[in-house]
Amino acid sequence: MTSTEILRKQAIEYIKKADENSLRRVNAILEIDQNSNEWWKDKEFVDELDRMDAALESGEEKGLTIDDIETSIETRRKELYGA
Repeated sequence: MTSTEILRKQAIEYIKKADENSLRRVNAILEIDQNSNEWWKDKEFVDELDRMDAALESGEEKGLTIDDIETSIETRRKELYGA
């Protein structure tokens, strides 16, 4: 079995068990992947990236570090599922 076949099988098993919100997220990711192979040609998207970058560079937006994100995920996981 090739790695692609393994990934397809894993995705199918995940999808069979996923709730509606998870399916919506997966669908959104797949749609983005299908529609944005050349994202750099999408002026609106590039403009938004430029605005976000400028806000981070100027200090207008603080942004998050990987440690911030990991802490947030761990905190939320504990809230939902306990220690």
